[in-house]
Amino acid sequence: MDRTDPAPAPRPAGRPRSQEADLAIMTAALDLLIEVGAVQLSIEQVARRAGVTRATVYRRFAGKTELLARTLEWANHDHNPAFVGWRDVEHMVGDIATYLTDPRHRRLLRRLYGSVDDYPELLATYRKVNGGRRAALVRQTLCQAQELGRLAPDADVDVTQEILSAAVLAHIGTRPDGESTEEIKAYLLRILEAVGYR
Repeated sequence: MDRTDPAPAPRPAGRPRSQEADLAIMTAALDLLIEVGAVQLSIEQVARRAGVTRATVYRRFAGKTELLARTLEWANHDHNPAFVGWRDVEHMVGDIATYLTDPRHRRLLRRLYGSVDDYPELLATYRKVNGGRRAALVRQTLCQAQELGRLAPDADVDVTQEILSAAVLAHIGTRPDGESTEEIKAYLLRILEAVGYR
């Protein structure tokens, strides 16, 4: 008589699998970071919202800083490896403006810059995951504009890029969250025009 291996037993109901718990924990951490900020956020709050125990969170993350840093890596919005840049400066600024119309994105940026004294690792992580490749593509777009005569030949591209970044921070800090993509794009283009873009 042939012997066959028994079918695997069905997974019992109960606690979520590891990947499900990871997703629930980081989703809860990101939402709470946006809602209350890093200082007010606690592991207990994250566990409660994720539907897991504090022990489950601590098995994965040594503490709040590691949890939030890894959450920012996971939430990296610029994860498309096929993205190779923008057609021109207008296209680039329009993309930035679209990102800035989302109140969650704006609030996240404010939370990160507001926590720089207490949790500098968070802003460093955000810059690493969102700034490395994307920053290089911004610089490439500005250099292309300069080669085409759209940016003044004596303009310092690195400084221009810094000014654009500062304009983004100024906008999320001083302008209302309800502005449209076109309004934000016009604001950023005015900044660039002031430093030699035409």
